[in-house]
Amino acid sequence: MTPTMRAAVLQAPGEITVEERPVPLPNPGDVLVRVTAVGICGSDVHYYREGRIGPFVVEEPLVLGHESAGVVAAVGDGVDASRIGERVSVEPQRIDWSSTQARAGRYNLDPQVQFFATPPVDGAFAEYVTIPAMFAHRLPEGISDEAGALLEPLSVAVAAAQKSRLGVGDHVLVTGAGPIGLILTQVARALGAAEVTVTDVSPERLSLAEEHGATATLDAGTDLSGLRADVLLEASGAPSAIHAGLRALGPAGRAVLIGMGADDVTIPLSAVQNRELEVTGVFRYANTWPTAIELVRSGRVDLDRLITGRFSLEQTAEALEAAADPRTLKAIVHPS
Repeated sequence: MTPTMRAAVLQAPGEITVEERPVPLPNPGDVLVRVTAVGICGSDVHYYREGRIGPFVVEEPLVLGHESAGVVAAVGDGVDASRIGERVSVEPQRIDWSSTQARAGRYNLDPQVQFFATPPVDGAFAEYVTIPAMFAHRLPEGISDEAGALLEPLSVAVAAAQKSRLGVGDHVLVTGAGPIGLILTQVARALGAAEVTVTDVSPERLSLAEEHGATATLDAGTDLSGLRADVLLEASGAPSAIHAGLRALGPAGRAVLIGMGADDVTIPLSAVQNRELEVTGVFRYANTWPTAIELVRSGRVDLDRLITGRFSLEQTAEALEAAADPRTLKAIVHPS
C-alpha cells in the first residue's frame, strides 16, 4: 500500500480542504522532509484570497506555504543516509543549474526555477515535502523549528542587506514595519548600522519596530527629505513610501526595493540623478541561508519573537485569515 499524508489544498479563492495524498518519493539527490513548521507569507494570503499574484494565477488545486522546516525522513540516491533524523530549514526551490543565471551564481534569477507555492508548484502545507539535499539546511541546536521556517523571510532580508552593501556606521531607513520590515530592522542593527529609522502608518507597528531595534520611528506621512540616510530598505511596496524613501537618501545613497506593490511607480528622477543614487530590486535570495542561520544562532536576530499564532494543518484556512489581520506578525502552521 502506498503511504499517504495530509495536505491543505487551495481549491478556489477562500476555500481550503485537507486531503490525503501519496507521500512523495525523494528523487536522486533529494531528501524527504517531515514538515514540522510552516510560516505564512503575504503571498500565501494573496493566493488564498484572490487566486493570483500578478501573472501567477492558481488554475488548479495548489498547496500553499514556502517558509518551512522539518526533519529529514528519507533520502534519495546519492545522499548520505546519516542525514535521516536531521532537523532542517527548507530553501524552497528547485533550480535548472544549466541556466545562465544559475551558472553565474544568481540562481534566484533562473527563469525555470520551481518555487514552492508558486503556481503550479505545490508548497509545504503538507506533512511531507521533497527538496534537493543541498537546500535542506541543517539547523543547529538552539534554533527552534519555527525559527527554522522563518529563515526564509530572514533570507530575503539578508539578500536585501547584501544588495545594499549595508555596513558599520550606516544610517538605514526601513519603510514598512510588517514582518519583513521588522526583520530588516534586526538585520541592519546586527550588521552594524548606527541608526535605523523605521516608518509606517500604524503606531502599533512603529512600537514593535522600536522593540526590534529601531533607533527612531516616524509616521509614514512625515517629510523625510532632510533625513539623508545612507541606505533605503523599502519593505512596504507603497508608491508613496518608495518616493519618500528615495528623497530621504543622501548623496551616493543605495536603495533596495523589497515590498511588492504597484507595477508602475514614479520616482524622483532629479534626486536619483543629482545625488547619484543606486536603485535596485531584490528577488528572493541566493546563498543566504548560512548567513541567516548564523545571525539567529548567535542571537543577533530573534525570529521566535515574531510568532503571534500557531495552528494545526486542519486550521490552515483560519491561519491564513489570521495572517491577513494587521495585528498578526507571523502565523505558524504545524502540519505534523
